[in-house]
Amino acid sequence: MPCPDARTRGARIERLASDWLVARGLELVATNQHAKGGELDIVMRDGDTLVFVEVRHRADSRHGHPLETITMTKQRRLIQAARFYLQRNGLSCACRFDVLAVTGTPPELEYEWVAGAFEAF
Repeated sequence: MPCPDARTRGARIERLASDWLVARGLELVATNQHAKGGELDIVMRDGDTLVFVEVRHRADSRHGHPLETITMTKQRRLIQAARFYLQRNGLSCACRFDVLAVTGTPPELEYEWVAGAFEAF
């Protein structure tokens, strides 16, 4: 379990990430949605599509790029959490899984947004 400082940093990065996505036309629906088997960092709407955004942060790329941390196991957990979220909220709509890789430390952050990073299988 991350220490409170890591949790606080993570929450700040996710807040900055959602602001960054809103500035690019997405609408914030929810954050930190806990579901069976996982957590959804950010849920957004892009037109009629519900977008589940996984935020991955690294202060630098010394230990690899943040996108490299999205393993098949992580994808399965996100898909399971998204299905649970949809069921719990009685939703049936087009969905997409995006990954937002954030590198750096605030206020010097770089964002790499991969829309449709993977498909539910």
